[in-house]
Amino acid sequence: QVQLVESGGGLVQAGGSLRLSCAASGRTFSDYALGWFRQVPGKQRELVATISSDSTTNYADSVKGRFTISRDNAKNTMYLQMDSLKPEDTAVYYCAANPILNLLAAKQLNTWGQGTQVTVSS
Repeated sequence: QVQLVESGGGLVQAGGSLRLSCAASGRTFSDYALGWFRQVPGKQRELVATISSDSTTNYADSVKGRFTISRDNAKNTMYLQMDSLKPEDTAVYYCAANPILNLLAAKQLNTWGQGTQVTVSS
């Protein structure tokens, strides 16, 4: 079992940057597909980015060119570098892990972190 904890959220002005971190305990990230999701009140949790066990990445169209997902297996950590932030990026951001990439993207049997709030002011 993998336990995940997010950190790095906060308040930032439009155009600014934040870096989110996801730390694992209980088992390393190395054999898991990993991803970031976000959710706002009244809407479903949506995919932001994924990174496979071989570091292949995929991004939602809304964040392409602005966000970068990465992983450091030696440190059991995953990151989301967020640049050129917009007010519509405001959400609770969740880290997720799953042995199977397709299941991760489909939010099937994922292990979730507790979430971290990102607020972007105009």
